[in-house]
Amino acid sequence: MHCPFCGEADTKVIDSRLASDGDVVRRRRECVTCSDRFTTFETAELALPRMVKNDGTREPFNEEKLRAGVLRAMEKRPVNIEDIDTALNRIKHKLRASGERELPSSQLGEWVMAELRDLDEVAYVRFASVYRSFQDVNAFREEIERLQNESSPELKKRQITLLPGENDKESRDKK
Repeated sequence: MHCPFCGEADTKVIDSRLASDGDVVRRRRECVTCSDRFTTFETAELALPRMVKNDGTREPFNEEKLRAGVLRAMEKRPVNIEDIDTALNRIKHKLRASGERELPSSQLGEWVMAELRDLDEVAYVRFASVYRSFQDVNAFREEIERLQNESSPELKKRQITLLPGENDKESRDKK
């Protein structure tokens, strides 16, 4: 590793630690010539599969495109950025773990929707409306009904309600 200050090729590692849930090694280094210290991060370079689009075209997996789509769905929603990053990391892990050189983009879309369903129902419906090309309000209604029928009680407690009056009904039922 070249020193970023003087350009010397000889540096020594002072300290190594795991970072980012063990996926990254953080190394503290010192230049043997100028004695300046700096930090480097080491990650495994794993090839992610290429995405096969619905029209048959192939393109490399684009993490920024994935992040932008998820963030667009999450816009103005009360979800921590750390939770979003964790969900994106789970999706990338699934991509790597698939062991495939190419995956249909539809598979990636399904993984994204599963993560969004767990994070925020509104973001899930937003993403699903674009991903599945909803044509009318009935498609929204059907997706919301399906979501309500499939959600676990723990997930329902964490979510902000989609339809007005849902909490009112639940509170009346408890009385």
